[in-house]
Amino acid sequence: MLTGVKAQPNRARYIEVLRRMTPEQRLAKAIELSEMTRVAVLTGLRRRFPDATEAEIHARYLERLGQCHR
Repeated sequence: MLTGVKAQPNRARYIEVLRRMTPEQRLAKAIELSEMTRVAVLTGLRRRFPDATEAEIHARYLERLGQCHR
């Protein structure tokens, strides 16, 4: 077994579901997942830095995004 590789038992099913979706449905799902991720990251930052202002949270959020795109 490869080290660091997770088993993905539902991957084939997931791909099949995506293939049955229209392009519009896939786009809507991508937007929904992006929004869920954004909310989860912001919630985590607010919990980790409870005394931070919204401006500080936003700056940390942008910093995290920058790390993802390097």
